[in-house]
Amino acid sequence: METIADELSRDTYLPLGVMGLRLGLALICGAIVGLEREWHQRAAGFRTHILICLSAATLAIAAVEMTHLQTFSSDRTRIDPLRLIESLTSGVAFLAAGTIVFSRGEVRGLTTGAGMWLAGTIGLAAGLGFWQLAGLSTVFALLVLWLLRRFEHHLGRDEKKEENERQGRQH
Repeated sequence: METIADELSRDTYLPLGVMGLRLGLALICGAIVGLEREWHQRAAGFRTHILICLSAATLAIAAVEMTHLQTFSSDRTRIDPLRLIESLTSGVAFLAAGTIVFSRGEVRGLTTGAGMWLAGTIGLAAGLGFWQLAGLSTVFALLVLWLLRRFEHHLGRDEKKEENERQGRQH
């Protein structure tokens, strides 16, 4: 019973409040990007982006904690934080690929897939404590999603998409 109590009361390198702030930042940033996708009724929206961002932040915090555990501080054990980034990238890529669809000569879901990948990256930045980077990436994501949508509308791309969708529903 004592080992369970020791396990539950283990000291961490990062204070719990810092972990909470980092996870909270990831949640907020993921929600902001996901809200834009939700607003445009995309398959991966609000909850999906939040969960991806939180997952990435949790992985990042776990990596920080792992590097400070005595278990991993021997000469025979090497910690490579880049492996974490690689595994996150492949995991999110798998999810994002599922949102991409080729139908009636058009590819759909690329922006949603890219948004999911960015949400994972923002979460990783938040989890590692790079507050400014996570915030700036979120702001830039919104600029890309909102401003470029208006630009595409100005170029007439939205009308073409809507017309193709209407024709697709009639068949």
